[in-house]
Amino acid sequence: MDEDVRRDNGETTVVHLMRHGEVHNPDGVLYGRRSGYHLSELGRQMADRVAEHLSGRDITHVVASPLERAQETAMPIAKGHGLPLETDERLIEAGNVFEGKTFGVGDGALRKPGNWRHLTNPFRPSWGEPYVEQVVRMMAALDAARDAARGHEAVCVSHQLPIWTVRSFVERRRLWHDPRRRQCTLASLTTFTYEGNRIVSVGYTEPARDLVPPHLLAGAKPVKGKSKAFGA
Repeated sequence: MDEDVRRDNGETTVVHLMRHGEVHNPDGVLYGRRSGYHLSELGRQMADRVAEHLSGRDITHVVASPLERAQETAMPIAKGHGLPLETDERLIEAGNVFEGKTFGVGDGALRKPGNWRHLTNPFRPSWGEPYVEQVVRMMAALDAARDAARGHEAVCVSHQLPIWTVRSFVERRRLWHDPRRRQCTLASLTTFTYEGNRIVSVGYTEPARDLVPPHLLAGAKPVKGKSKAFGA
């Protein structure tokens, strides 16, 4: 009990939840959890940029989703801090029934009426891993990283949808959403600050924003250092 009290009122720990860099995907498929999708040359530049951005931080733990694009994004950060790169299956991309397909009305998966049944419930969602399940595993991964880096900082490399879903949960927003409104661009950092075991603020930065292709920014305004604090 004394240890629990100390952790709830004691040290500050920072966990950076990073989205991977750009992926080489010339066919434009939804790769999801499929293996074999690696960073593009631009994606590697993004990874190096974020590693440089974090070079002066007190990072003692680096962990990534098992997928190649996440591992390759995390490696420069781990190397820069002289740390081993850990893997956590809970950081993996959200499951999606459309994996391996292109997604469009005229030329993709939506051309087949048999696929329409997967689009009946956007609140769950019906086409993939439920939002609640994403929250459960991502919160567990964040808490594990917090425990591994107590009093210091950790970096967890994951994927856009799980990152946005767990952030929405922490910030007490509804989990279902318009994908075009996710604030989680390539190689961005969503940062959770813990006091003991409790998240007290969430921040968001885009160290590699200038490297992101304009069409992927979707008109979003640049965001640097924005943080939302939570009361007791």
